[in-house]
Amino acid sequence: MTVDALSSIDVSGAAVAIRSMALRTPLIRSDFLGRLTGGMVYLKLENLQRTGSFKVRGAAFRLLSLSPDERQAGVITCSSGNHGRAIAHLARRLHVEATVCVPTWVDPVKLEAIRREGAQVDREAPSYDDAERRALELGRERGLTFVHPFDDRHVLAGQGTLGWEVIEDRPDVDTIVAPLSGGGLVGGIAIGLRQAGHTCTVAAVSARNAGAMVASLSHGSPVEIAEEPTVASALSGGIGLENRYTFEAVRGLVTEHEIVAEGEIVKAMTLLAERHRLIVEGGGATGVAGVLKNPDHYRGKNTAVIVSGGNITVKDWLRLVAT
Repeated sequence: MTVDALSSIDVSGAAVAIRSMALRTPLIRSDFLGRLTGGMVYLKLENLQRTGSFKVRGAAFRLLSLSPDERQAGVITCSSGNHGRAIAHLARRLHVEATVCVPTWVDPVKLEAIRREGAQVDREAPSYDDAERRALELGRERGLTFVHPFDDRHVLAGQGTLGWEVIEDRPDVDTIVAPLSGGGLVGGIAIGLRQAGHTCTVAAVSARNAGAMVASLSHGSPVEIAEEPTVASALSGGIGLENRYTFEAVRGLVTEHEIVAEGEIVKAMTLLAERHRLIVEGGGATGVAGVLKNPDHYRGKNTAVIVSGGNITVKDWLRLVAT
């Protein structure tokens, strides 16, 4: 797979297909971050998205692409929470049976949301990567279609609609900053911008304790790393040694990377609450953490930051920011 081959990813088709499934979320100005950087900073609030994260975009386009036979048989996926919730929600709307394999450490709030949508939950795997292997195995045994959380052309196309919305609202944006995990969000945005002919730079921010993509880029090919606890649990997990799309998308189209520590993510969560009255989960605040860590990099620029998810209880949020 090469960057040129990614042109088959249909962001335009996704934008049309998911219109009734995903909200067009607000893009608001952050005066505080603007003063900090000496430029204009906007926040794309995917924490206000249906199911509480951007994941619904890619999940919608993937489920809408299922054949009649695949719909009848059902789907299976793996998730640390947000993708599973999106699949469960959309499967219910589309009358498709869904099974979600999650790691044993999955956030109870996200687990309950998946179950509330009516999906079957498998919680036998100790880690995210083990949950992926289990989903693939169960899918083969039961004849279910595996819906990859990020390394899928329909999922990438759906996430790419986020970048389109940003540049439609603010054509003068110089940089879009987004959290990086498996590369579906960052890669999709970069592909979408390329297809739109926009020269906006994409900057990826990784949590230090969830750096599988960064390690893979450094190595030159996908690698596995040990799973570590992180406040940005939505970013946990590997990118898959057989990665087909997102590694090349990120390697070829994403030119800027920042790595943030646990405390820097919590600082961003606190800022979003104090300055914007937003309760945001760790993974969702990681892009903002990157801007806070290195504001001079965005000096004088027009910057949009993806606030990618808000699935956290007030109790858990208070516990994290109080430590």
